[in-house]
Amino acid sequence: MTLALGIMAGAAFGLVLLSAFFSGSETALTTSSRPRLYELEKRGDRRARTVLNLKEQPERLIGGILLGNNLVNILASALATSVFLTLFGESGVIWATLVMTALVLVFGEVLPKTYAIVYPERFSLAVSSVISLFVRIFGPVVIGVEVIVKYVLSLAGVDLANAGNILSPQEEIRGAIDLHHKEGAVVKNDRDMLGGVLDLSELELSDLMVHRTKMFSIDVDMPNDEIISELLKSGFSRAPVWQENSDNIIGVLHAKDVLSALQASQGDASKLDIKAICSNAWFVPDTTTVNYQLSAFLRRKSHFALVVDEYGEVMGLVTLEDILEEIVGEIADEHDVISADISREASGSMVVNGSLQIRDLNRTNDWELPDEEANTIAGLVIHEAQMIPEKGQAFTFHGFRFEVAGKKRNQITRLRITPLNNTG
Repeated sequence: MTLALGIMAGAAFGLVLLSAFFSGSETALTTSSRPRLYELEKRGDRRARTVLNLKEQPERLIGGILLGNNLVNILASALATSVFLTLFGESGVIWATLVMTALVLVFGEVLPKTYAIVYPERFSLAVSSVISLFVRIFGPVVIGVEVIVKYVLSLAGVDLANAGNILSPQEEIRGAIDLHHKEGAVVKNDRDMLGGVLDLSELELSDLMVHRTKMFSIDVDMPNDEIISELLKSGFSRAPVWQENSDNIIGVLHAKDVLSALQASQGDASKLDIKAICSNAWFVPDTTTVNYQLSAFLRRKSHFALVVDEYGEVMGLVTLEDILEEIVGEIADEHDVISADISREASGSMVVNGSLQIRDLNRTNDWELPDEEANTIAGLVIHEAQMIPEKGQAFTFHGFRFEVAGKKRNQITRLRITPLNNTG
């Protein structure tokens, strides 16, 4: 009798260890990182491929593991109850319940799952072969369970066939980056750069182009020496050239081509044929995605394009540098004119240029002002106010106070922005 009880008690404890195996496997296999596993697979780890195959059928995986876990838990509880009934009589049921609850909770659930959370890839690789074999052996049973589950859920109105991830892969990556930034694992500059790369496929050229009102251009009918002087003073290496009116763009003038032509004419600007020096203008629709335009720049080995609307009217221009700045932030060299788009005040407020892009303001201050309805901060104020405000008028929305500090005709030129919590 004593030997039989010992065998039964040992079997019950062994089943608790099996419960720990299944519990830890469930946690490890569901939380292990797919990107890390893909990287391990590329390095030749066959176990990583096994884990990825298991993760591709999550219902089958979870069903198989839960089947095994419930079998061993129920059997362990039955054996323990039999042992304690023999030892303590009817009160053995209570003792069996208390002891098995403690054993299963500590050794069958919390301990293995804690280890699996800390080392998910290591754990999942170690158990992959056994779990894969178990899922294959008990596949028919698990499939039957899946059918019953889907039927019951369908009665409750849950359509698993159309179920899917509500987040796109880009949004998942962005969420992971923001979470790591919040936890301190990713610095702000890296967060902004990675976020900028993800934004390229969502932004259109109209979101980042230099608007025509701020676009530097050259009248081809000006004297050649004035054209050269204006181009040099602008600080730009390229400029669109127009004739008769600013909408009639006839080409793009490159400072390098001007210098080459001047050298060929021995420095005599009057001998230059500006039209002949100009290269053909490249026109692109304002609805083109930034990601596509970046690829187009690389294909054409060009850095400059003019943006037009659906009517063919020039709306502005975009350069390769503009796109790169969406990723890495402002790129300045020794010839760039420093722009005072943002100036901070001692009170905690800041005065900004009305034409400042909302995205740039958000990136600089780590704010979350919406940019769906307007690209510039002045546009946002006009959209929210539903009017063109006068100088001195102030509005409060999205957690900030916006005061019109400057206006030229119908254009808001300067805004004073004050965070309502006086931080920023």
